[in-house]
Amino acid sequence: MGKTTIFRLLQGQLRPEEGDIEQPRRWKTASLIQNLPPSDLTALEFVMQGDRELFVLKQQIEQAQATGNNDRLAQTITEFDNCGGFQLETNAKAVLAGLGIASEEFHNPHRAFSGGWRIRLNLAQTLMAPSDLLLLDEPTNHLDLEATSWLRRWLSKYSGTVLTIAHDREFLDSLADQIVHVQQGKAYTYKGGYTNFEKQRVETLVHQQALETRQQQERARIQRFIDRFRAKDSKAKQVQSRIKLLERMAPISILREQSPYQCDFSAPKRFDQPMVSFDDCSLGYGDKLVIESFTQRIYPGDRIGVLGINGSGKTTLLKALVQFLAPLTGSVKLSKHSTVGYFAQHQIEQLNLAQNSLQHLQDASQLSTQESRNLLGAWGFRGDDILRPIEQLSGGERARLVLATISLNDNAILVLDEPTNHLDIEMRDALANALNDFGGAVVIVAHDRHLLTECVNDFWLIRDKKVSDYEGDLEDYEKDLVRFPSDAKPNRMDSQKSRRKERANQRHRDASSRKELVVIEQRLEVLTQTKLNLQAKFTDKTTVQSAARDELNRWLAEFDQTSREIEKLEEQWYGIMQKLDS
Repeated sequence: MGKTTIFRLLQGQLRPEEGDIEQPRRWKTASLIQNLPPSDLTALEFVMQGDRELFVLKQQIEQAQATGNNDRLAQTITEFDNCGGFQLETNAKAVLAGLGIASEEFHNPHRAFSGGWRIRLNLAQTLMAPSDLLLLDEPTNHLDLEATSWLRRWLSKYSGTVLTIAHDREFLDSLADQIVHVQQGKAYTYKGGYTNFEKQRVETLVHQQALETRQQQERARIQRFIDRFRAKDSKAKQVQSRIKLLERMAPISILREQSPYQCDFSAPKRFDQPMVSFDDCSLGYGDKLVIESFTQRIYPGDRIGVLGINGSGKTTLLKALVQFLAPLTGSVKLSKHSTVGYFAQHQIEQLNLAQNSLQHLQDASQLSTQESRNLLGAWGFRGDDILRPIEQLSGGERARLVLATISLNDNAILVLDEPTNHLDIEMRDALANALNDFGGAVVIVAHDRHLLTECVNDFWLIRDKKVSDYEGDLEDYEKDLVRFPSDAKPNRMDSQKSRRKERANQRHRDASSRKELVVIEQRLEVLTQTKLNLQAKFTDKTTVQSAARDELNRWLAEFDQTSREIEKLEEQWYGIMQKLDS
């Protein structure tokens, strides 16, 4: 379609065949690369490496310490500090945590992470790079709802320019102030987010349709003149003039918009009440308890979204629902007629890469060749696409193939774990429509806010190993995530009583916060003076040369600790001020 070509032009990987690309001098560009090779660096080191200049200085400090080069050590520490280097590790940890990486995994090697988690690390490294232009190709792929929400907030504070390729309309609506639509070899620019783009595009199509109609009428009028007077010598010049006019009249190119997807899920005619029963059910793996005992029911027509921070047990719950995981205690019972269609990423990974889409579908069904072609066509596979080896299919095409396979059966329940990864916006819309038309029950884990908003009526929240009904909507849930950033555990205060209590407590907290500010400011004054004293020692060549190695290392450790404490206190001070201002 040309989106990736634009990115490659901006990265200098391609040169334009015509025209020029002008960028400000000394403009720094950072790009998300999905498939970086595995690294032996720890996750934290890998992410800090995004700020290449500071990471190199940090390594030079460690090298100078190891070799006892005091002059070089003092010089590098000063340079590192002047560049804000002592904030490097803190910032990297904040980005890792925001993208859902647990603190106990910070020191695991990059290569030990699976593909989806490695892409999160690649994104974290990109965000750490100092840049004026940020190029993000599908940044929300492999992110859960919480990480996507954090990324939106981070980008909203980013001072540079962001250019992103994304198929998440909610993400685009919250981030973009312009949409560039590449179609039929041309780029069209629309102001506003994705929703506004859709409205403007419809207006453009209507306008172009009217222009096309008028042009067709004009062409018909000219053609009638030519046909009428072609044989008359007295009209030869006028006829030739109109023939040339027709030749010069380029047809208006209509941006015809028709979804390539007409997919659906068929359901059985009979449903049981309830379809699924969780009774005193606890879930986990061996001795590891993931979800404590809970009781829930799923009925026909239910549309349930499962919420919870990374690692809370969302996928574990789905595995138990589809009978892939036996409960530790209690039971999970499917009623007699409640067949399940299950979508998960591992099904994509288990596709036979040597087969083509047609072979895969026929192996999974009793459909004729033509019936298989028709079904694949409804899921966007056209012509020779169905004969291409699965190995050559994109991630989105493979996901569509798995969804098409699920649609073969009359399932009573659809259980979908991140179904929109790699899907384009048109396919996401088609999937939402198909789920809304589906007569059975749907249970979804997804980071796609639009899909959840369109298709889900009820939420289950997994928090502190407990499953409960969540009374709020996605906006409430995201506010909870922002409100409790230390562990990102939402604590929904859904009753009017608790909200009144919260407002009453706020006044007391404000007074306490102002007292805390005074304490922080006093401590900052002491620490700043300590840092200046240490810095004076490092910049005094005589002092550095006469100091013993152990003493110099002690100064360095104290300088490092003081810098970190100052940064931490400044963050606390800023956070308190923000709360008071709001």
